[in-house]
Amino acid sequence: MTESSTASVTHQVTVPDDVPMVALLGRRDEVLRAIEAGFRGVDVHVRGNVVTLTGPSGDVALAERLLDELSQVAASGQPLEADAVERAIAILTAATTDRPAQVLTMNILSTRGRTIRPKTVGQKDYVEAIDRHTVVFGIGPAGTGKTYLAMAKAVQALQSKQVNRIVLTRPAVEAGERLGFLPGTLNDKIDPYLRPLYDALHDMVDPDSIPRLMAAGTIEVAPLAYMRGRTLNDAFIILDEAQNTSAEQMKMFLTRLGFGSKIVVTGDVTQIDLPGGTQSGLKVVQEILDDIEDVEFCRLTSADVVRHRLVGDIIDAYARWDATQSGEGERRSRESRPRQTRGPREARGGQASR
Repeated sequence: MTESSTASVTHQVTVPDDVPMVALLGRRDEVLRAIEAGFRGVDVHVRGNVVTLTGPSGDVALAERLLDELSQVAASGQPLEADAVERAIAILTAATTDRPAQVLTMNILSTRGRTIRPKTVGQKDYVEAIDRHTVVFGIGPAGTGKTYLAMAKAVQALQSKQVNRIVLTRPAVEAGERLGFLPGTLNDKIDPYLRPLYDALHDMVDPDSIPRLMAAGTIEVAPLAYMRGRTLNDAFIILDEAQNTSAEQMKMFLTRLGFGSKIVVTGDVTQIDLPGGTQSGLKVVQEILDDIEDVEFCRLTSADVVRHRLVGDIIDAYARWDATQSGEGERRSRESRPRQTRGPREARGGQASR
């Protein structure tokens, strides 16, 4: 770190009059406390609409940029919370040209007093890819919003009449269980596998209208096996948990695409529950369709996790462990290989007998 970036400076930031300080600082000053937590070496003092920053020049400059971005978010009418500060700092310190205000004010869907929007640069790129392309793959770990954001875009497309229906599907495969051994009727067996899709749907659509929409075929939630032999026109189609499809199932699903339709495929290639020896269709398709026009692969990472902070840490820890195990496995494989020995004449530099 250079001397200029560690030298202590004092700088004042005047918040525009159209930005209410209550909105900028958050309820009970939670946003202010989050700013102080993000820049522990910077003293933050607020008087009226003037914020005084004192600390290392590099940190003060970054804190000033943060205040400018948060002011724009607050001016848009969006309520600010502590997690928005953490995400804004992450965006400012990342190697990206995106600005926090651009990401945090991008609205997808407003329903029942709440707005669904991306919270990270990766999520913003994913949402924009869905707008631009006919087939999009959202690949990443749990908690990155792959399915939730795709569902929000599907509901938005239905409400704006871009499509006539929504089709949601998942493969009925889980670890250690098979449908035939589960109790109840066929619907009783299948419903638990589709429950996450129903839950997301209830967050975005009036629950009282869902039975009516499903009865009319406007919204369909079904196992992947029910897709065979169909052509889906004017539909927004989501395949969730795609890592649990075989290569044949993935091909079958993608070829259901009809005119005026859009497909979003989501999955996590680190959590495959297929029987041993079965290759994941989500892994294979990345090699097969990589160069196909109007097909986009969006890869989300632990930096895009919007659940508890520990979820991202857990994902990174497992990735490190997997890398270690892979390296250890290669080392053991090399050590277990039999060493080649040379015959007496080869050892003396002569030719072996034929």
